[in-house]
Amino acid sequence: MAKIHPLACVSPLAKLGENVEVGPYAYIDENVEIGDGCIIHPHATIYPYVKMGTGCQVFPGAVIGAVPQDLKFDGEITYVEIGNNVTIRECATINRGTKASGKGVTRVGDNTLIMSYVHIAHDCTVGNHCILVSFVGIAGETDVDDWAILGGSTVVHQFSHIGKHAMIGGGSKVNKDIPPYSLCGRDPICYAGVNIVGLRRRGFEPDVIRNIKDIYDTLYYQGYNISDACAKVEAGFPPSTERDEILRFIRESKRGIVRGSDAHEKGQIE
Repeated sequence: MAKIHPLACVSPLAKLGENVEVGPYAYIDENVEIGDGCIIHPHATIYPYVKMGTGCQVFPGAVIGAVPQDLKFDGEITYVEIGNNVTIRECATINRGTKASGKGVTRVGDNTLIMSYVHIAHDCTVGNHCILVSFVGIAGETDVDDWAILGGSTVVHQFSHIGKHAMIGGGSKVNKDIPPYSLCGRDPICYAGVNIVGLRRRGFEPDVIRNIKDIYDTLYYQGYNISDACAKVEAGFPPSTERDEILRFIRESKRGIVRGSDAHEKGQIE
């Protein structure tokens, strides 16, 4: 049974799971589903067409499911889907999707931390185990893959793609795709190496990390264009989960990947 504070406003058409707690002045609209064990703190707002998994927390001032800030939105029914064990801190905002995008849903995966004042725009997909640090803003239809970390005050251009296990330094302006396992930052943003510390913490073996580094050295520091660099990696490195993930990401990139730190001087890829 849910524990709802008498000063909370909860629609009778909302579905609340077992042991859900709703604090004073929280607002939960109709067509909302909240899974078992969630805590909706005081003054949090959850608008219609939001589905939330189990064990989540929504802190004061957060707004989930507001209509998208997209001129193509025409009042259609679209959704926000939140996974399990997601923490959404103070004043974060997560907007619904739009039908015009072909998606109609904004998603956040399991075990993800959304810190204070983060904005997740319409039709974004944020994966599992991600961390979006305070004041991050990701524009519409951005994809953030599993285990990615976005440093504070990072802003991300619409339609961008951030790969698995990537880490972006705080205050970055992301206008290109960020390849998996990489560490990116500076201004303008560029590839700055492999996310070695993050990979070690997640149990990657030293030889796997070394292989990833060697792949990126080939991609960024041997003077090839992007097509030739990918071919060189494919021919020169045995198949592996990491090699294949990097090649797939680069070949499917629509915006192009970030350049190397000294790419212009050495004529390397962008």
